[in-house]
Formats: sequence, structure tokens, C-alpha cells
Amino acid sequence: GKNCRIGINAEYGANRICQVALNEMSLESKILSFILDLKRGKITGSFCVATETAKILRLAVSTSRWQNAKELLQHIKKLGTKLIEVKPFELAVGTTVRRVLYIIREAYTQTEIESQEKKMPATAPITPRHQLTKSSSMIDIIKEDEDEQKLGREPFSQAYTNLKSTILEAIEDLIEEFGNLYVYIAEQALDHIHSNEVIMTFGQSKTVFEFLKYAARKRKFEVIVADSAPSNSGQLTAVLLSAAGIETTLITDSAIFAMMARVNKVIVGTHAVLANGGLVAFSGTHLLAQAAKYQAVPFVVCTGLYKLSPLYPHNQDAFSQLKSPEEVLSFEEADSLDLVSVRNPAWDYIPPELVSLYITNMGGHNPSYIYRLLADFYHPEDIEL
Repeated sequence: GKNCRIGINAEYGANRICQVALNEMSLESKILSFILDLKRGKITGSFCVATETAKILRLAVSTSRWQNAKELLQHIKKLGTKLIEVKPFELAVGTTVRRVLYIIREAYTQTEIESQEKKMPATAPITPRHQLTKSSSMIDIIKEDEDEQKLGREPFSQAYTNLKSTILEAIEDLIEEFGNLYVYIAEQALDHIHSNEVIMTFGQSKTVFEFLKYAARKRKFEVIVADSAPSNSGQLTAVLLSAAGIETTLITDSAIFAMMARVNKVIVGTHAVLANGGLVAFSGTHLLAQAAKYQAVPFVVCTGLYKLSPLYPHNQDAFSQLKSPEEVLSFEEADSLDLVSVRNPAWDYIPPELVSLYITNMGGHNPSYIYRLLADFYHPEDIEL
């Protein structure tokens, strides 16, 4: 009987090891598949990139072997760095990784507090660590940290059985937030678009389209769409707006300044929002923003907060991704032009002084307020991965 039990336990242990190995293989295969799809352009757009990144990180939390939050943070940082290096210009990868790291830290702190509450007597007052009270000060908090270091306690090193489920639930909420952001942003449309206004937009943005479509339910207005050459994505936007019953005019990019005088508001999407309140958007958006500034037309940006990046534009060349020159000049024509160099930048950097308002899934914010939002989504230790 004893030998039988030992045999069963050994078999169970072997099966568990095999299952862990299988999970790790599944994770690695999914990571490789995601990397290849990202490189080949099968996953495009900040929304899809952020959602797929969150799903990969959720799988990593669920299937990887880790004993405590410290090990998990190190693992996610390593994986996040690997994903970011695949396509550095897709800032949504980095922002999602940092959001998940923040979630892990918050989940650990919450679990730690709940564990302390269970250990303390019911009559004892509960004061979570690092919570400021009337009698506490920053000196007290620093003293607590020093005391912990003297005791040899490493941050996030305590193991909790329910930590994984708490983290997975929070990541699931994050993915759900991504899915609902179009609705949250669109519901604010009636506060910003009024009857008989003329709105100008640029290129293609699902966020802006849903925003304008929602406003068209109760407001009658006109939209001028700039073509956004050489991709000409504005043509699709014009077709979609027209199909939604909105009066639409399609213009060339060169006509933006001439048409700006009769525009009441400019509404555009963005690729990323930077920590200083500036943004990275489709090439040509800077021209639009400058024209709006010259004519004193409000320049409004619709964006989900998952595009909020803690990075600063110290080096604007870091956002200067160049696309294939064939969109501008075909290779057949270029063969006969030896002295012609063709540049086709993908993005523009727009400084915060050209932006009037950000409309996000958490309300409207001025560019000067963006840095305050960083503390709600990212931890200072995770800015540099």
C-alpha cells in the first residue's frame, strides 16, 4: 500500500511537471506567433496591438512558474522588453506592459493589506502601509522603509496563494476596458459637437468615426476629411461617414489651410500620447495642427488612455519611422531618377501647445494635465524596462 501511494504521488508529480512544461511551450509558441504577426504587419493599429499584448501577458501570468510578485515582475519585464524590441514604434506594446506591471504591484499591495487585516484583532484599527494619516508624514514612511530594510525584507517577496487570481482578474478588466473605450469616448460627443458646426478630420481613425457617428444621432453637422496622402485613408473615412448619414466633403491635404477658415473644430485620432502632453499621429497631422492654431480653431484629440505613454519626446527622431517610398514614387519611375531621394515618414510629433483638448475614455483633459494621469497607470520603477 505504501509503495502504491508513493507510485501514485510520483506519477502525479510527473504529470504536473509535464503540464507545466506544456504550458510553457504553449506560452512560447504564442509569443513567437505574436512576434511574427507583429513583424509581418498582420497585427496593426494601437487597439489590436494593445489587446493582443495584454492577452500574451495574461497567459504569461497564468502559466509561468513564479513564487511571488518579485519573480513575476522580473519575468514580465523581461518578456515586455523582448516584445518592445520587435517593433519599437508600436508604443502600445510598452504602455500595455507597464500597465500590467502596475496591476501586479497594486494587486500585491491589496493582497498584503487583506492578509494583515485577517491577522489583526477585530477591534484593532487597520492602517494600510504607506497610507497618510493626520499624524503621519513622509519622514514616517521613509522610516518604515528603512526599518523593513534593516529586517531584511525584500519588496514583493511574500508569497500569497490568491495573488495570481487577483492579478488575472485585473488584467481581464484591463482587456474589457480596451473593448469598451470606443463607447465611453463616443458618449461624450454631444458635449463637444453642436448643430450646424463644420468639423475637420484627417485620415482614418475608428475612435473619431464612432465619436462623429454618435453625435450624428442628435446633431446635424458637416465633416471635412483631409485625404491623408500617400495612404489616402481619408477616402475610406469619407465613405463611412457618408454611409452613416453625415454630410461629408473630401479634400486634398494641400487644401487644409484654405478650408480651415470655415471650420469650427478639428477632431483627430492619435498613435500615442506622450508624457509632456504632445502626441504622435499620422504624418501630416502636424500641418493640420499648425493650420488650426493659425486660424484659432480648437484642435481636439480623441484617444483611449491605453495610448498614454510615460515617454518624453527628448529625441523626436525616435518616432520618425520611415515607410516604403513606393507609396510616394513607384520603383519603376524611380529607376530613371538617380539623384532623387524619397522620404515617406509614418508619424508626426505634435507638441502640446498645438493641442486644445484630449477626449479620453475617462473624460476630457488638457494637455497640461496628462502628466498627472501617469501616476494612475504607471509605477516610476517601470518607466525604464
